[in-house]
Amino acid sequence: MNEPQTGRIDQDSNPALRRLGLALAAAAVLGGAAFFIWRSFSKKAPAAYVPKPVAPAEFKPAASALPAGIRFADITRAAGIGFVHHNGARGKKLLPETMGSGCAFLDFDRDGDQDLFFVNSASWPGDAVNPPPAQALYENDGAGHFKEVTREQGLAVTFYGMGCAVADTDADKWDDLFITALGGDRLFKNLEGKGFREVSREAGIPRDTPNTWSTSAAFLDYDNDGWLDLFVCRYIQWSPEIDLAQEFQITGLGRAYGPPTNFAGAFCRLYRNDRGRFEDVSAAAGIEVKNPLTGGPMAKALGVSVNDLDGDRFADLMVANDTVQNFLFHNRKDGSFEEIGVSAGIAFDPAGSTRGAMGIDWAVLDGRGAQAIVVGNFANEVTALYMSERPGSLPFTDDAIPEGIGNPSRKYMKFGVFFFDFDLDGRLDIFEANGHLEGEIQAVQAEQTYAQPAQLFWNASPGGRRGFEVMDAGHLGPDLFQPVVGRGCAYADIDGDGDLDLALTHNNGPARLFRNEGGNRNGWIRLKLAGKAPNTNALGAVIEADIGGETHRAALTSGRSYLSQCEQVITFGLGSRPRAEAVRLWWPGSKEPQDLGSIPSKTYRVIQQP
Repeated sequence: MNEPQTGRIDQDSNPALRRLGLALAAAAVLGGAAFFIWRSFSKKAPAAYVPKPVAPAEFKPAASALPAGIRFADITRAAGIGFVHHNGARGKKLLPETMGSGCAFLDFDRDGDQDLFFVNSASWPGDAVNPPPAQALYENDGAGHFKEVTREQGLAVTFYGMGCAVADTDADKWDDLFITALGGDRLFKNLEGKGFREVSREAGIPRDTPNTWSTSAAFLDYDNDGWLDLFVCRYIQWSPEIDLAQEFQITGLGRAYGPPTNFAGAFCRLYRNDRGRFEDVSAAAGIEVKNPLTGGPMAKALGVSVNDLDGDRFADLMVANDTVQNFLFHNRKDGSFEEIGVSAGIAFDPAGSTRGAMGIDWAVLDGRGAQAIVVGNFANEVTALYMSERPGSLPFTDDAIPEGIGNPSRKYMKFGVFFFDFDLDGRLDIFEANGHLEGEIQAVQAEQTYAQPAQLFWNASPGGRRGFEVMDAGHLGPDLFQPVVGRGCAYADIDGDGDLDLALTHNNGPARLFRNEGGNRNGWIRLKLAGKAPNTNALGAVIEADIGGETHRAALTSGRSYLSQCEQVITFGLGSRPRAEAVRLWWPGSKEPQDLGSIPSKTYRVIQQP
């Protein structure tokens, strides 16, 4: 076997899909209740768009098949985590207050365990608090106990942060930290574990950019030159003056947070890494998608996920957009991308409408090899689960309802979302962080609440058929499902026991850390890749594992979720099997795999690139 996929995109020949454009129009916010019905103003695709019909009924697994003996325990305080997000809200109802913040698992000191970073926002000018809110870095002792080292590591800095991404940007083997923000992003160089120093300007990252609002970010090597490039989501063109000039109201309660439909879009950015210095190549690379009617920016981007769509060993990008169509950037292998979201089937919902897309992840669910993309959407919109029929094939279809996650997810406002195997049975499950924007939402929508429980969907997949079951307190204990205003989320094995633990941020509130207790009853293998310089993170590597007669595949990527980054370790759940019978590794840019042989259960291995 040479390639993990076919290296070819198989598209349906539908000329109507290729003729589609997005018709944008301004949505007026009328009166007090307007904010809460504004999603009904989201635009539809032209009438020629004909979605694939969805199945009429959801899959439901037998109760006897559900995982048992696992719980997620809230260990936030016991583990030493004391981070509280500050959004600066003082009654003006400025939209950025609703959106933060993110988090990242990283090994900043290269001692082999997962440390934890939280992004903080700030007060508005004239509303300073003492001490000022700052970013937060926690060092892991290897057993899941954390010590805050923010000030010692030079990260006690204050600005209106949003999200983050982590990678070695200068080929020195130490992971650097990129933080997205309102009004200018920041890049911090890791000084070999002895602190971080901001190098934004000298590295070519725009530092002071009024009216810009960056959200999620991801590192990738889009041109396969070995150096890790950077994709940054941009949300809307925003300023306090633009926001306050619009009369968003809740009848009887006063000002409300407004929708992005009333703000202009923004161009996402792609920075090419030239030996540690970044150059903005967004326009030349085809990242600046324009509204065909106005010529202005179309994107209102909140989430990005990186993967290899067609197995050609070049990274592709999917971008989750809020109230405008989602993007799928297919890598042309010449330094540019083609945006194919409409023909790929991921731009709209099955009825041809846009949705309020927030977080995103992209993976192979199980041993059948077909790809899946999950997107967390606004309240009263289902979580999208775009799935392909077979590896490398297009279009995707949104199978959220027949797969069992559609209707249970509809009520909540979804932000962070990712695939992970919490019970290590070999099938990827789905976690979502939920929470509304508006603190007074229940006054006008009785079924809605501001704080909302997270959701975890177990991948049942019995008898060769897919299907998800909603987990609750009766399955996994009550801690994970306590309502919060959830935003960013990420996973990592914080205590070296093999199963995956969770971090969750709370908008304008305390972050949470949950330990997975009992997930390691099943077997597992965990592989940490040490790549050759300059891509020492080995981002873009693909691993295949033959487990019980099926071939499972995973890619090592940056970004994911919402404003956040998960650990850069690949985990395969083995279920009750004693080993992965055969494991193959494609290093970034390689056409032939490295044979890792058979790997026994409960093995953690660091693999050096030859």
